[in-house]
Amino acid sequence: MRSPPSPPSRPTWWPLDETTLDPVARLLPVLRTLPRGPAARLPGKLTGLFDLRREQWRRLVHQPNPQQNEKVAAAALVADLPRGTLVLADLGYFGFAWFDALTAQGLWWISRLRAKTTYTVLHRYDEAGEVFDGLVWLGAYRADRAAHAVRLVRFPVGGTTYTYLTNVLDPHVLPLRDIAVLYARRWDIELAFKTVKRHLQLHLIWSAHPTAVLQQVWAVLIIAQILQALQLEIAGRAGVDPFDVSLALLVQYLPQYAYTGQDPVAVFVTEGRALGFIRPSRRTQVRAPVIPPDQLTPLPPDLSLVRTPRYAQRKCGSRQAQPH
Repeated sequence: MRSPPSPPSRPTWWPLDETTLDPVARLLPVLRTLPRGPAARLPGKLTGLFDLRREQWRRLVHQPNPQQNEKVAAAALVADLPRGTLVLADLGYFGFAWFDALTAQGLWWISRLRAKTTYTVLHRYDEAGEVFDGLVWLGAYRADRAAHAVRLVRFPVGGTTYTYLTNVLDPHVLPLRDIAVLYARRWDIELAFKTVKRHLQLHLIWSAHPTAVLQQVWAVLIIAQILQALQLEIAGRAGVDPFDVSLALLVQYLPQYAYTGQDPVAVFVTEGRALGFIRPSRRTQVRAPVIPPDQLTPLPPDLSLVRTPRYAQRKCGSRQAQPH
């Protein structure tokens, strides 16, 4: 088996996620014969990879079956990512075989720990109360276990305990707090979906014809790419964090300034603070402990980190039966 990738000198981070398109109206005669309820009128879903450095979509794929399991399209979506890329995915993609496949492909990954997942502790870098940083085998039973050892970190914030997994095994390369900070950036792809569905009104599907639906989807996504690029341009010129620039207000006012012949970017940069276009972001601030490097227990040089896997046979198709 291939070993995990070497730490990249300039890593790239890609959240992976999907969103279901909203139901189409019952306008065509063929749709009127379908069972009532929104499920029968769903025009599919979008599965995407988002570039956190550029705040741009790298890839978006339309899936005709809205009930298809996330893992079905995931492998193809990450197939051409370069070694050393970091993939951020939510619990919809959680699976031992998926984690091992990413590691064998030479990709880094971070995930939350799914409830009731069994594991065996291999090594403790640090453990103090509820704070833990160490290596584990995923799957405590012979019938279902991962091939590669992974790193588990756990810490409390208030009354909530956060637990993450990653195949970055060296805490000096990726400290516990950095894992929490990086995983929090996974929400960028959620905000990108929010931009296209709410601010650019993709939740209102104009047609029930599949070709027209896709034309609307791709037109909205092109506009979204332009707006997200302008958000970064404004932030760079104004010397602020990109998320301090309101994307919702950019969507609303850019057409108005452009229609009157004004440069929207210049207006946002020069008058943005006074007009409220630029304001402190309300993004959640990550609170996680910092473990001093000299407090970490070194990894034993003879510790085996790869074993023979066995994956429980779980169905990975539709979430529910499709209407006839």
